[in-house]
Amino acid sequence: MIDLFEKAVPVLIEGFWITLRIGLFSILFASLLGLGAALMRTTRHPLVSGTAFAYSTVFRGTPLLIQLFLLYYGIGTLEFVRGQPALWWLFSDGARCAILAIALNSGAYMSEAIRGGLQSVPTGQLDAAASCGMSRLQIFRRIRFPLAIRQAFPAYSNELVLAIKGTSLASTIAVMELTGFARRLMSQSYLIVETFIIAGVLYLAINVTLLGCAWLVERSLGIRSGG
Repeated sequence: MIDLFEKAVPVLIEGFWITLRIGLFSILFASLLGLGAALMRTTRHPLVSGTAFAYSTVFRGTPLLIQLFLLYYGIGTLEFVRGQPALWWLFSDGARCAILAIALNSGAYMSEAIRGGLQSVPTGQLDAAASCGMSRLQIFRRIRFPLAIRQAFPAYSNELVLAIKGTSLASTIAVMELTGFARRLMSQSYLIVETFIIAGVLYLAINVTLLGCAWLVERSLGIRSGG
């Protein structure tokens, strides 16, 4: 057991940092996509709102694993993509494809949470702000967005955890992150339970930290103050 820790922990720590990097970049891009799609859904332009609805439906309605395979093994093999340096840079690397897939998947769920928050803002408050002479941008910045975030943040914080757990699928497209290193160690040592317990603890460390940060934000916003 001691030998396992001496051999496994340094290797899994290397995978831990790769997982953390993929997860944080995915969360960043997913948050931007989610906000953008939510704003598109709330517009009255049918083409704009329809595009956001289609994006949300497709990526929430299909498994993340299939999305990973389509991006890496599908789009990444197209001649057109290979002929475009920027696209080839994106789709030729498994880690970048994983970030893109997780961001698109999580962004779809985040967009629904944020959209629900935006729609939950009472119209009376928006009308009162408009009657005070505020512009649409001022109303959004000072009233609608802050109130929407308070409503959407609990669901948003849950999606952060799911995004981190989604990084474990990156090993299926040849990305050696935490799960990938754990699988390699398992095949070398045949200590399946011990190896994946260590990997699970490292995943738990990331998610507990994220949830702790989310709790601090919720507390500062006065969310779940009674819980």
